[in-house]
Amino acid sequence: MPGTNRNRQTVAVVGGGASGMMAALTAAQTGKYRVLLLERQQRIGRKLLATGNGRCNLSNIHASASSYFGTDRGFASAAIEHFPPQAVLRFFQDLGLLTVTEADGRVYPLSDSANSVLDVLRFALDRAGTEILCPFPVDHVVRQDRGFRLLSGDAELSADAVILACGGAAGSKLGGVSDGYRLGKALGHQRSALYPSLTRILTASDYPRALKGIRVEAELRLSGNGRLLAESRGEIQFTENGVSGPAGFDLSRAVSFGGEGQLLHLRLLPYEEERIRSLLKHRREQYPALEASELFTGMLHNRLGRTVVRAAGIPAAVPLSDLNDAELRSAARRCADFSLPVRGVEGFETAQVTAGGLLTGSFNPDTLESRLVPGLYACGELLDVDGPCGGYNLQWAWASGHLAGRLGT
Repeated sequence: MPGTNRNRQTVAVVGGGASGMMAALTAAQTGKYRVLLLERQQRIGRKLLATGNGRCNLSNIHASASSYFGTDRGFASAAIEHFPPQAVLRFFQDLGLLTVTEADGRVYPLSDSANSVLDVLRFALDRAGTEILCPFPVDHVVRQDRGFRLLSGDAELSADAVILACGGAAGSKLGGVSDGYRLGKALGHQRSALYPSLTRILTASDYPRALKGIRVEAELRLSGNGRLLAESRGEIQFTENGVSGPAGFDLSRAVSFGGEGQLLHLRLLPYEEERIRSLLKHRREQYPALEASELFTGMLHNRLGRTVVRAAGIPAAVPLSDLNDAELRSAARRCADFSLPVRGVEGFETAQVTAGGLLTGSFNPDTLESRLVPGLYACGELLDVDGPCGGYNLQWAWASGHLAGRLGT
């Protein structure tokens, strides 16, 4: 345990999410500071418990500086290089967390429970002597000649340094707020435009309603005005009004930024159109009496196969023997490019991440200290840095929180 608080500087960390907990723990473990962790909700780490569908995808071993988006694509370099995925895994191993790394690089607790991640962090924060105050919504951060005043209703605290780790606007059901942007603006910082990311894509077609709940591995491309905007591959899930799943989430950022006239193109089988057409001709030869609705049986989920046949303009009850080569070509084309008009994404309420944030040009990337207000730091989703689906955003939270928590040392 650290010694007494006498003669030690006070560090106030605003926000008890992933980056805030990491920043507070890093500062507290030095033994140099009295660390206050201020959280507006009833408990810390609530949003963390929902990540990875409750499993907590806490990192990805493939994460690097080039994985991240933002106005300055290189801003994340220092933090990620200072605390890369391997260092994050060692850190949590030291806390007693067992992890497993999946084939695609995603890292999860071996328990498959986000509670395990939060629990070891709470134990470590307590052991390091961190003072956790919640609920403690910070209304104002006031710069003084020496240090800061933090106001919450009638309560007031003083600190020598402040780390803003308030998170972003995404996930409002779980506590996503705009507090950090407001506090940053009051201290002279500006933010970029904010967009929901890692969320469901909404489509205009009626096909997804018939496909609700179906999961499929697919290649996805997003186009707009005749040009490719983004692409991904992996699992998608059809919803009542669009597309969900990791591969769909990865394109949602581009949908938010992309404007009107977008199309989502799905390759439903891992083959080129000619190969699919050959498979369909073989099906026609083998089972001429089958109805056209069974054209993709054994290749696609039954409901999905029937939907592709319908989208190709083929009557479901026609025998396969009656289908000509042009109709098979049309079905193969729809399977290789199942296109859905895009009408947007779901909002911040269900988004996992905010694209955009406090402009990084006003922060030193090597320390995350404000260039405008000495002693003020920021980390995590609050900054204009975001990553793709698969543990990249928690990796940024840990890395940036760890760097901010060093307070320039």
